[in-house]
Amino acid sequence: MQLFMSPPSPFVRYTRATIRELGLADAVEEVRVDTTPYTTPDALSAANPLGKIPVLVRDDGPALYDSRVICRYLDAASGGRLFPESRIWEVLTLEATALGIAEAAVSMVYEGRLRPEEKQHQPYLDAQWTKVARGLDAVGDRWMSHLAGPVDAAQIAMGCALAYLDFRHPDRGWRDGRPALAAWEAAFAERPSMIETRPE
Repeated sequence: MQLFMSPPSPFVRYTRATIRELGLADAVEEVRVDTTPYTTPDALSAANPLGKIPVLVRDDGPALYDSRVICRYLDAASGGRLFPESRIWEVLTLEATALGIAEAAVSMVYEGRLRPEEKQHQPYLDAQWTKVARGLDAVGDRWMSHLAGPVDAAQIAMGCALAYLDFRHPDRGWRDGRPALAAWEAAFAERPSMIETRPE
C-alpha cells in the first residue's frame, strides 16, 4: 500500500501515527506529495478527485481518502483495537472533536498564507480560534477520563491536533488554563508513534 502524504498536515500525521500504533509501518510506503488549495499533482487527483491528503492507495481495491476512513480501515484490517465497540460513540465523538480543532487551525493557516495581509479577515481568524478554544475546553471538561484510558484512535487524533497548535500557532497559548490537558499532551507526545511523525 502507498500513503500519499505531506508531514505537516495534522490529518496526515493522524494517519501516520495510527499506522505506527498498529505496527504497519513496513506495509505502507509513504509517498510525499506537494499540494496546495490551488494546485493538485496528477497522481493525487487520480486517487482522490478532491485533491486532498492523506490518500491510501490499496493493492486490492480503490484508493481510500479522508484520515477518518483510512484509520478506520487500517484498524479493522488489524483486528480493531483502536475503535473498540464497547465505547465506539465516545471514540468517534472525541475523534471528531480533535479533527475539528485541527480543521479550524488549518483554516487559520490558509487565511494567513493565501491572502495578502491587507485582505486577511481578523473576525474570521478570531472565529476559528474560538472554535479551537471551545473544543479544548470541552475536552478538559468532559473527556480527560477517556484520554486516561487505553490508547485508541481518538487519543491519537487529539495528540496530533494539539501538536499542530504548537506547530502552527505557538503564540496562541492553548495550554493556558488547561493544565490537565497540557500534561496529557506532554506525556502522549513521547510515544514512539508521535516522535517518529513530528513535522519537519
